[in-house]
Amino acid sequence: MTNTKEFAEDTCPLTYRCRLPLSTRTVNHLAGLLRRHLKTIRSRWRLLPPGKIAVIVLAVLRHDQRLADMACGNNVSESTVRRWRDELIGLLAAQAPRLDRALKEVVKQGGEVVLIDGTLIRTQRRTGKADRRNYSGKHRSHGLHFLALTDEIGRLIWISAARPGRTHYNTAARHDHILAHLRASGLGALADLGSAAWTTTSSTP
Repeated sequence: MTNTKEFAEDTCPLTYRCRLPLSTRTVNHLAGLLRRHLKTIRSRWRLLPPGKIAVIVLAVLRHDQRLADMACGNNVSESTVRRWRDELIGLLAAQAPRLDRALKEVVKQGGEVVLIDGTLIRTQRRTGKADRRNYSGKHRSHGLHFLALTDEIGRLIWISAARPGRTHYNTAARHDHILAHLRASGLGALADLGSAAWTTTSSTP
């Protein structure tokens, strides 16, 4: 008879490498945010250097890597990786401009219109009834819905908070008061036919 307990104890965890399709600039930016944060809170010590922490968090966010797997591969606890993830998400969120300020910057640079579109960021299907809200019938996939604004050449200037995947484009726009902000800034908007109902009344320079 095989002693499964002894076999499990003799087994060593395996690690593997995978390519992260992000630029060095992205990693350095996130690592820089963490370094400045640590300096601000006067905490100069972490189990791993900021650059390594940035790569781990980006792997979790970009590839949806399991926290336990990333923890094991880097000799830290799962709770530590979770804490790093939440910490860096907070630092990134603090960098996001408010909608009114983003539109004012467009006007300042001579822009006349913005492009508006909704997008679904696909996620894995989770268990439980609460995940049903994340299913998008349009895309036939689970995910989170975002509303994005870009300038005339497609550069991202603002993105909304994440909403359940089933959220309709127009619902998200009304919730964020997009039309009111456009009127206040004097900007016009270009959008697809699905949003024509509420963009046709926006002010056009």
